[in-house]
Amino acid sequence: MTHALNIIWNPSEGIDLGFFMIRYYSLMFVIAFGLGWFIMKKIFERENEPLDKLDSLFVWTVLATLIGARLGHVLFYDWEYFRNHLLEIFLPFKFEPKFEFTGFQGLASHGAAIAIIIAMYYYSKMILKRPLLWILDRVVIPVASGAIFVRLGNFFNSEIIGHETASSFGIRFLHDKYSKAEAVNATNIPNPKEAYNAIVTDPKFADLLAQVPAKHPTQLYEGFCYIFVFAILFFLYWKTNARLRSGYLFGLFLVLLFVVRFVVEFVKESQGGFENELGIFSTGQWLSIPFIIIGLFFIIRAKRNPLATS
Repeated sequence: MTHALNIIWNPSEGIDLGFFMIRYYSLMFVIAFGLGWFIMKKIFERENEPLDKLDSLFVWTVLATLIGARLGHVLFYDWEYFRNHLLEIFLPFKFEPKFEFTGFQGLASHGAAIAIIIAMYYYSKMILKRPLLWILDRVVIPVASGAIFVRLGNFFNSEIIGHETASSFGIRFLHDKYSKAEAVNATNIPNPKEAYNAIVTDPKFADLLAQVPAKHPTQLYEGFCYIFVFAILFFLYWKTNARLRSGYLFGLFLVLLFVVRFVVEFVKESQGGFENELGIFSTGQWLSIPFIIIGLFFIIRAKRNPLATS
């Protein structure tokens, strides 16, 4: 399974139960939302907030994350395509050149962040009856934990990967190099899973395997860094008085998470978008800059203001 110091990444699609396939990408989202609910439950208990408000928060956050991430991808990264295929924005199908089920390919974290902030505004006004920054300072903790699992899902999907590298960190993403159809056609093995396995294990397909380059596993880079983002926010909330500085944890979240995103983008393959028009930085980096600036504003503002009493 290794070439020099590089791992060949050839994952299965998920856990096959026979009658149903639990896809790893979907499983990571379930874990992210489930863990997020548990963390917010502990926070609500500490703050003496009624737990019946937690169910509404969960629904609002899930919908905002999925809808915002989808619209973010459509608007920021692939509008040229979707403006002529409007039905495909919210339907998991392609209609051209032939009808096929694709799932929802394309979710953007910047879009999710914007949608969550908007959703929390309405949630704070209509249900929670607390200031917007109160819920934002707390919801960013489970959001940071969820980001870890979303990037693991990307890793299982062999998507959002980096540039080619000769370093020992490189991973050879078989599914990125060959689509299912290409693997089947190249091996003449009709089952895609068996075709991929043959490329890895059968010596007669060694030339196909040799063409798979090692690339930076940028999903793992981000996911690993997000562990520290989550740990910092979690520690500050539970062990310090940071939660009493309105907007501080929210601002710190924006700065830490999007600085990580900005830095990792330097070794990430282009995801498209408007980077060719603006130059210098990638689309993901341009989108991260406003979040970092907003985060710094809230950090400075929180440090200048007196501590809240509750």
